[in-house]
Amino acid sequence: MVNFYLRSVNNFQEILKRKTFSKEELIVLIRSKGEERIQLLKRSQEVKNREVGNKVYFRGLIEFSNICSKDCLYCGIRKGNEKVLRYHAKDEEILDACRFAWKNGFASVVLQSGELSTPAFVDRVDKLLKKIKQLSNNELGITLSCGEQTLETYKRWFESGAHRYLLRIESSNRELYYKIHPKNDDHSFEKRIEALGFLKEAGYQVGTGVMIGLPFQTYEDLANDLLFMKKLDIDMCGMGPYLEHEDTPLYQYRNMLMSKQERFNLALNMVAVLRLLMPDINIAAATALQAIDPAGREKALAVGANVIMPNLTPCEYREEYQLYENKPCLDEDAELCRNCLEARIELAGAEIGYNEWGDSRHFIKRMQTGK
Repeated sequence: MVNFYLRSVNNFQEILKRKTFSKEELIVLIRSKGEERIQLLKRSQEVKNREVGNKVYFRGLIEFSNICSKDCLYCGIRKGNEKVLRYHAKDEEILDACRFAWKNGFASVVLQSGELSTPAFVDRVDKLLKKIKQLSNNELGITLSCGEQTLETYKRWFESGAHRYLLRIESSNRELYYKIHPKNDDHSFEKRIEALGFLKEAGYQVGTGVMIGLPFQTYEDLANDLLFMKKLDIDMCGMGPYLEHEDTPLYQYRNMLMSKQERFNLALNMVAVLRLLMPDINIAAATALQAIDPAGREKALAVGANVIMPNLTPCEYREEYQLYENKPCLDEDAELCRNCLEARIELAGAEIGYNEWGDSRHFIKRMQTGK
């Protein structure tokens, strides 16, 4: 199908000029290599600078707990991995990290954890949100990434101060979803989709994302992932290359994988194509890119991403929050991480949006039009 399509389209440049894309056109873009790939990355950079500008927005990442009720087959902190030392960061440690972000002009933080929905967990996050708003005079923006919850919980957290939420689908192909998750009520594809709808109903800027280069994954799957995000009308995206972890069931399929460099290149292509497909959303430069290429996040910023997440998690916990192997920046404290990223972003020719929430322009337009 794709080969026939490649022969029938006028040329690659014509596809790049379009504002809407068929699935077949997306596959052509995602698979591009050589000179065509150079054209794609150049075009996505132009669209990014035109639509969202050359600013990069910081989201101080605080991985406050690795205790998880899920058993996802790819994840290093899955419930069934008994080798992980479990932790809950103390409230004061979390608040200290938020204070650092606020005083250093980050403007926003991300609270990320394993997936729990117990009353105690819901109450704790609610109280933390209120304390973060209080310590920062309501100036810190807050993104949550705490998994599937009820609509009532999402509304409660929203009212207490969270206004962005990242809930990755990992794959929009139901069949592939169940190759990387157990097939049971705790890992329901339908519940995941439902939760994304709840987030929009609760008023959040909604983000999702996928892993790129999974075993069993096809280029058609990736094109459908992009169309899924377009149809869902997301406001932000966090996606990156799949990186295997030896303490997970999916590790047995490692011989099916592309090389890490191929996964890296494919991930950059996906960022670039998503920027063409949804020009005004926020796209994060995934930390997983840096696990393959030391300049991976900067390369993503150059071709379409506009958000980066300095790790503010206390160093003593970082070793235990490894969703994949070879996670970078495990021994850098918050100050070192900030200084390193500042230098890297400057070298990449971008400007840091200090003291700006950097809300999704797509979300702002969506609110203005009432969609």
